[in-house]
Amino acid sequence: MNTAPAGAGRPVALVTGASSGIGAATAVRLARAGWYPLLSGTDPARLDAVARKTGGTALPGDLAEPGGPTELARQALALSGRVDALIANAGIGWRGPFTGMPLDLLDHMVTLNLTAPLRLARLLLPAMVERGSGCLVLTGSIAGRVGVREEAVYAATKAALGMFAESLRYELHGTGVRVRLVIPGVVDTAFFSRRGTPYHRDRPRPVSPERIADTVHALLTGRREEATVPGWLRLPERVHGTVPALFRRMAGRFD
Repeated sequence: MNTAPAGAGRPVALVTGASSGIGAATAVRLARAGWYPLLSGTDPARLDAVARKTGGTALPGDLAEPGGPTELARQALALSGRVDALIANAGIGWRGPFTGMPLDLLDHMVTLNLTAPLRLARLLLPAMVERGSGCLVLTGSIAGRVGVREEAVYAATKAALGMFAESLRYELHGTGVRVRLVIPGVVDTAFFSRRGTPYHRDRPRPVSPERIADTVHALLTGRREEATVPGWLRLPERVHGTVPALFRRMAGRFD
């Protein structure tokens, strides 16, 4: 007996890092808008809770493991037959002097934050190009735009994602496949406790993961190619880009 693919009749979004935080909020937001979410994450219990809330399907696994992206792409396509949008959100952080960063953590961060989304994109984009439609949404960071003290590797991975998005847009122009980049500032999630250092600055103030999720949905459905949240952070981006020496003096003064 033939079985209809998961999410039949609805656009399918594969959301990584969907166990909590931005990923979970994005899955909820997209489900509310009529998308069928496929949920990737490393915490099966949390992932199941998000699946129950959204009506989606949990696909637990570790994208930092060898073969992790390949297995996730295989499972997603086996379930739904297609992926209309890849929301590459999974990532980790660490704060401390680069010279004291554990090498295994450095490798893990580069793999999860950068290599895994590139591999997933490589696996899923060809079918989107063949269909003439689809969207890749990458989660960057303000750290990848201006740099942050004692977050050198994290900032480097997010900067690389931003340039990947910029370069890929040129290649995909005219194919019907869109590339989007969301650039959060500080988001009120467990990210900071997991990295081992609480957030201690007065500014920028944390925004809710739901606000980022709303932005992801807007990027999926609109014409904008990228969005910084909150919007006022575009000012330090511009200062950094146009007067980098001034920005560095200000960054040194205000940490």
